[in-house]
Amino acid sequence: MADTGQQRTVPAAFAPPPPLWKHFTRDNLDKLERIKTEASKGEDGQPRPHKEWTPSELRALDLPTELRMLVPPAIPTEQYSVFGELQSMSTVLPSLKDQGIDQLYPEPAAEDTGDPSKPVAPLNHAYYLLKISKSLLLNFLEFVGILSGSPEQFEAKVEDLRNLFINAHHLLNLYRPHQARESLIMMMEEQLDRTRDEIRQMDKAQAEIEAALNQLQVEGRQTGSAQQAAEEAGVSKTQNSRAVDDSRLIWDLLDKEN
Repeated sequence: MADTGQQRTVPAAFAPPPPLWKHFTRDNLDKLERIKTEASKGEDGQPRPHKEWTPSELRALDLPTELRMLVPPAIPTEQYSVFGELQSMSTVLPSLKDQGIDQLYPEPAAEDTGDPSKPVAPLNHAYYLLKISKSLLLNFLEFVGILSGSPEQFEAKVEDLRNLFINAHHLLNLYRPHQARESLIMMMEEQLDRTRDEIRQMDKAQAEIEAALNQLQVEGRQTGSAQQAAEEAGVSKTQNSRAVDDSRLIWDLLDKEN
């Protein structure tokens, strides 16, 4: 599965920082500030206060090599380096063949041509992931046997294990668009459920407020009726007392005349 004659360099698990960190000294920072102050002077020779320098403006200055390390680099547009390995900015997943790696599963089916007599079967990712997992177990057992019998022949089996892991990882990466789509659907469903719950709570609060207002209205009507009845009763009592007083006055007048 792998060529034993090929030597492959394995990067360090914990790569050292880039050597440019040695240029971030206090002297270099002060030199850069002096150059920025000189470059920001106007026609009258006075520096412009609070000049904000962009990375592109700093890269345009005539700086020594040790000071150029202090300027942020341009934003990558095609590829960038991470621990010595180039990474592409493209969102398209490159195939294993383009990367020079043996592909252990068939190519995913192309788009449907519209011919019903020739249906296109999709790639069964789970089936090939299961096969690769079983191959990993078998190759690991073979690797242990090689280490116990002929340790000097380990490199070929390590390359086989590496190829199996890369194929499994690539198959899982093919699920990334599906994962992103399902995650977006889940987020939208959660947002919809949260909005519906808020609407139900608002409807419940509205019903409680309307019930409280109706109760207050009923109590207000009852209080008004009782007050009106009391006022009417008070008017009748006043009229009766006035009639009694008038009768007494008339009888008193009659008694005086007799």
